[in-house]
Amino acid sequence: MRGRISILLVPLAASALLPFAVFRANRIAAGEPRSLIETLGTAGASAALLALGLAIAALMVIRQPLWRLGVAVPLLVSLVLAMGWGAARLGADAPTAARIGPGAGFWIALTLAGLLLIDALARLRPGPAARLGFAAGAVALVWLLLGSGVLAELSVMEEYRSRSAAFWREGGRHLWLAFGSFGVAMAAGVPLGIALARAPRLRQPVLGALTAVQTIPSIALFGMLILPLGWVAANLPGAAALGIRGIGMAPAFVALLLYSLLPIVANTVAGLTGVPRSVTEAADGMGLTRRERLWRVDIPLAAPVIVAAARIVLVQNIGMATVGALIGAGGFGTFVFQGIGQTATDLILLGALPTVALAFVTSAVLDAAAGLLPGAAP
Repeated sequence: MRGRISILLVPLAASALLPFAVFRANRIAAGEPRSLIETLGTAGASAALLALGLAIAALMVIRQPLWRLGVAVPLLVSLVLAMGWGAARLGADAPTAARIGPGAGFWIALTLAGLLLIDALARLRPGPAARLGFAAGAVALVWLLLGSGVLAELSVMEEYRSRSAAFWREGGRHLWLAFGSFGVAMAAGVPLGIALARAPRLRQPVLGALTAVQTIPSIALFGMLILPLGWVAANLPGAAALGIRGIGMAPAFVALLLYSLLPIVANTVAGLTGVPRSVTEAADGMGLTRRERLWRVDIPLAAPVIVAAARIVLVQNIGMATVGALIGAGGFGTFVFQGIGQTATDLILLGALPTVALAFVTSAVLDAAAGLLPGAAP
């Protein structure tokens, strides 16, 4: 275990030698690296290096996962606070158009501290309730940091302030694309999986067709749906009023729905066919009808497998919904592709960071929910 941790601690220590922040004269200008001393000043950099050294020393000595967690969390928070304070210091005498963002040293240190935190949590093996508590605590901490104003001088926050209304509007679209398509996929995929579990002859052709859909690149599938949906909008009365168009949210929604079906259907089939024969025979011996056995025995035992598929699908949809911005579907991908087009790194982060955070929180919540189900692995 100590060897594995050392692999992370060495680059963590080396990250202090890399630029901690990046200064730009304006939002699209080339970045100028700023070292830890230039960002925090001599006193601030000395305190930061001392804190980092103490954290690394503690992580090398401590073996208990709970204590490691107690070091990793303050290290993460301290890095974010140092970045906020450093941005305020660099921006104090800078022109109004100047932008200050994190540098390579910050990103490397933040990533490694996050990996140390994840490793400590994995070794603790918390129960479902504890995992939900950790997820809620992380959300509350991020909300507190954002609301405190300590990060206000970071360039990504500057981008947010100038686009706050658009940010929440596109966020709503992103949630609708990801969660809406997921909900429809669950409503269609679970019954289809139940039917295939009872009809083995149809199983291979249907799963083969759904597998073929998965092989199509996302942007290609989005494009392939533009023409048929455009025809539907033009020829079916009321279709356009329902929001069905050749471009926009409709093709992105349908594409995400199609991508979602294979994991849900396949895991439903696997969960139902994996119910022990002795259990089904006992249920039949108790006089349960086929429908009663399905709802009272088969589905409860298959639920952990189905929820595992749901977690994969929802996290996948959250990420893939970003690509929908290329065909006018909106979502956080709007900022990502605008940032790429304008060579504005901070605008890219405005779309990427909430997408990553949403995926992590969703994964943690569904993982905990799966652990609460009867028959779930401890």
